[in-house]
Amino acid sequence: MAVEPKAKMVIERYKTLKAQRVTWEDHWQDIADYFLPRKANITIKHTKGDKRHDQVYDGTATHALELLSASLNGMLTNTVSPWFILKFRNEIISQDDEANEWLESCAKVMQQVFARSNFQQEIFELYHELLAFGTSAMFITDDPKDDLRFKTIHISEIFITENEKGLVDSLTRRFHIKNKNIPLMYPDAELPRSIITDIEKAPYDDAVILHSVYPNEVKMGYDNSKNMDWVSCHVHEKTSTLLRESGFKEFPYVVPRYLKSSSNEVYGRSPAMNALPDTKMLNTMSKVSIKAAQKQIDPPLMVPDDGFILPIRTVPGGLNFYRSGTRERIEPLNIGSNQPLGLQMEEQRRKAIRENFFVDQLMTVQGQNMTATEVMQRTEEKMRLLGPVLGRLQSELLQPLITRAFNLLLKNNKLPQMPEMLGEQDVEIEYVSPLAKAQKTQELSSIMRGMEIFGSMQNIAPVFDYIDIDGLVNHVQDVLGLPAKIMRSKAEVQQIQQQKQQAEMEQMQLQQAQQVAEAAGKVAPALKVANEQ
Repeated sequence: MAVEPKAKMVIERYKTLKAQRVTWEDHWQDIADYFLPRKANITIKHTKGDKRHDQVYDGTATHALELLSASLNGMLTNTVSPWFILKFRNEIISQDDEANEWLESCAKVMQQVFARSNFQQEIFELYHELLAFGTSAMFITDDPKDDLRFKTIHISEIFITENEKGLVDSLTRRFHIKNKNIPLMYPDAELPRSIITDIEKAPYDDAVILHSVYPNEVKMGYDNSKNMDWVSCHVHEKTSTLLRESGFKEFPYVVPRYLKSSSNEVYGRSPAMNALPDTKMLNTMSKVSIKAAQKQIDPPLMVPDDGFILPIRTVPGGLNFYRSGTRERIEPLNIGSNQPLGLQMEEQRRKAIRENFFVDQLMTVQGQNMTATEVMQRTEEKMRLLGPVLGRLQSELLQPLITRAFNLLLKNNKLPQMPEMLGEQDVEIEYVSPLAKAQKTQELSSIMRGMEIFGSMQNIAPVFDYIDIDGLVNHVQDVLGLPAKIMRSKAEVQQIQQQKQQAEMEQMQLQQAQQVAEAAGKVAPALKVANEQ
């Protein structure tokens, strides 16, 4: 059977990307051994169910990674509370109440889909790999039951490239499936005899599949699954068989990098990489400290060689007999260890590891005399520590994730009916997670401080005449991420303002009428007296 050209291209692409990635693999394996042992299967191929914590003598590194992963999940993508809103880029459309309510409804539906799907557990795994290896990947597709399905891909399976903008736009995944599952996953594929034989004779053996997604540079004029913005090819590696060819309208993977050291590196850098030297040293020191403690608790013994023929009993309460009248006796060997010094050095290493993962900063400490406001301010300050990381996570994780989910749900008619007036409009994403709000708190504090200063000056000059109150209210709404349904529309606000003005005018007219009546009541007696005279 002749090799399909695209299958050959996919295999050649994989070989090239593998050669470019090989320098990272030993580093990732080293990190996984100490920080993420359950995923330490990169250059060392572990068997299923075997022990993977043999090199770990101190759990500081794994605990720090777990804590920061949980913190990122809670502060960025917590499904319990809204963490993003949608807005129209067009300023005119963005002022329309019906359009805003539709986007708000769409965001609410998306939040519900995220909550009931497997998003929570998969995004948690993504954060683990991101903090450990500096690069992680998640595949997003539609699902007939939960509307969306997410899958975090292990770093050992992905091979990536960037476009001219520095964004990952090509990915090849190398993974294993059972031979018997090939016809189930690829029912339309024309399988060669060699694959059919493997299915029949070794159904539970693994087959290697290459899934390559890359930009479609040669688009035809017609619209089908093979003529989209991204090409998708599944190839059976052993036989170079093209199992499936299709496409995607948007890149189906999200591939965030924690940090990048240079433009020449495609894969990211992580806090685990920074903490690796301290972690290795800490594990070595902990191993030595354990041996030193064992020697202090159960020290080696000095035994005279004269007259002893029985084995030495070193168990607690053990009795050893020697000749009476001799000065020779069994004595513990003075090993001269300094345990406190070793423990002090270990604590220094633990502190350095915790600093790389912001452990001490993220731990909320509430004093006895602290007010709720002070606790909130300290929490916000700690959240702002992750500000430098937030920008890359928004552009490489959150934005493509939400965009992909929105387009899939819209394509499958899982979102509310779009108003006819909208047509095709660009939608922007605004993040309202606790971390994003913490970034905006400083701006809101400046606004409140300015209003206090203006309030103290209003008796001197009409300073509030310089402030657009409507614009101020809209800006505060945007900063706090207040839902549109709790805000009155412009028409309602104008109606209320007109009613207030009318009521004020009526009140003023009433007061004027009363004043005229009072004046008339005072003038009438005087006129009567003047007429009588």
